[in-house]
Amino acid sequence: MGRFGERIGTLEALAFTTVLGALIATGLLLVVRRSLDGYGDGLGAPKWLWLGAAIGVFVVASITLAAPEIGTTATVALLIAGQLGAALAIDRFGWFGVDRVSLTWFRIFGVVLLVAGAALTLRR
Repeated sequence: MGRFGERIGTLEALAFTTVLGALIATGLLLVVRRSLDGYGDGLGAPKWLWLGAAIGVFVVASITLAAPEIGTTATVALLIAGQLGAALAIDRFGWFGVDRVSLTWFRIFGVVLLVAGAALTLRR
């Protein structure tokens, strides 16, 4: 994505990728489900569930912007560390309707090690 953004522009790469992904997903939906009913169901779902789409665009934008600057390894490492940190909070507080999972020192230490590893990938 970083190379694509360098070639056609960052926002253009983001828009192109998002539209192409939507077209591919729609085609897959038509082949597998033989219907577009899921779109109607999605429109009727609670709006907070749409956050997944916004987060997906944010992830693709982050990769497009960050990869040329800090490298692919650091970009992916930071994304994974961020996702695991968010997952820790989601588990702890039971956000989005998931069961609460208590924090343990092992879980916290595991995420700290992953964040430290991600930080190390930034060193050149």
